Amino acid sequence: MTFKSKKLSAAMLAVTLALSLSACSGMSRQDRNTAIGAGAGAIGGSVLTDGSTLGTLGGAAVGGIIGHQVK
Repeated sequence: MTFKSKKLSAAMLAVTLALSLSACSGMSRQDRNTAIGAGAGAIGGSVLTDGSTLGTLGGAAVGGIIGHQVK
């Protein structure tokens, strides 16, 4: 997989996650914070690791955990 395709894949994952959040209007506040944290973490992980899939997934996991803990 080339660098350009990795970056495109990470960007598409972030866009898909962001769009899926709009369909979750019935979520609790904690669930919404978890989803937002995961989305922000995925974007941050992708940017920091230059589009690495592992970095994107790791960022999403860490962001989701932090978002879940926010009250």
